[in-house]
Amino acid sequence: METLIVVIIVVLVLLALLAFLVLPRMRSRATERKRIEAQHHLEEANERSAKAESAQAAAEEQAARARRERAEAELRATDSERDAQQRMAEAERERAEAQRLQERASALDPRLQGDHTVQGDRTVQDDRTVQDDRTVQGDRTVQGDRTVQDDRTVQGDRVDGDPTR
Repeated sequence: METLIVVIIVVLVLLALLAFLVLPRMRSRATERKRIEAQHHLEEANERSAKAESAQAAAEEQAARARRERAEAELRATDSERDAQQRMAEAERERAEAQRLQERASALDPRLQGDHTVQGDRTVQDDRTVQDDRTVQGDRTVQGDRTVQDDRTVQGDRVDGDPTR
C-alpha cells in the first residue's frame, strides 16, 4: 500500500508539473487567439469607418447638389416669372398704344370707327372691303377693291404682317 501511495503521489506531482508546463502554453495560445481576434475586429472597424466616411461625404455632396439644383430652378423660375411680367407689361403698353392709334385713326377718319375694337390684350380688326383709294393708317395705302383681314400687329405707326406691303 505504501507503493500505491508513492505511485499516487508521483502521479500527482507529475500531473502538477505537467499542468505548470502546459497551462502557460494554453494561456499564451488563448491570449494569442484573443489578440488576433481583436486585431481582426480593429481592421473591420477601420474599414467600416472608412466606408461610413465615404458614404457620408457622398450623401453631403448629393445634398449640396440637390440644394444647388433647387436654387438654380428657383432662379430660372424667378427669371421666367420676371420675363413673363415684362412681356405682360410690354403687351399692356402695346395695347395702350393700339388704343391710342385707334382713337387717332377715328379722329382722322370717322368712317373707320367700328372697324377696330380693343378686346382684352389685343386689337381686333373686322374683315372689311375698301372701295376707294385712301390712306388707312400712317404711310400704308390700300388701293382698289381689296379685302383686308386682321393678321397684323400695330407697333407705333408701323403695321406688321400687312398683306399690301
